Amino acid sequence: QVQLVESGGGLVQAGGSLRLSCAASASIFSFNFMAWYRQAPGKQRDLVAGFTNGGRTNYADSVKGRFTISRDNAKNTVFLQMNSLKPEDTAVYYCNARRLSPATVDYWGQGTQVTVSS
Repeated sequence: QVQLVESGGGLVQAGGSLRLSCAASASIFSFNFMAWYRQAPGKQRDLVAGFTNGGRTNYADSVKGRFTISRDNAKNTVFLQMNSLKPEDTAVYYCNARRLSPATVDYWGQGTQVTVSS
């Protein structure tokens, strides 16, 4: 089974930076989509940044210009570089991988906590 393991979260002051990593147990090329989501307490899980296997990227409006999603295909790892962090970025960040064939299946990591102080 596919496993995703996030790391890199922590406590940072507003304006600071963090780099999250998502290590996958399968090739990134085996997924149609990969993405980072985040969920704050009492809130729904929202897309932060993602990419297709064709390289197209999408970012939430709230993080455009501050966050960058990237990957190291050889290491089966996806990254999320987060700059100019704001307190409202505080959440648990989850790695997501989706396969569309033979059926739509989503895989999730266990999450990594990001806390941004004022």
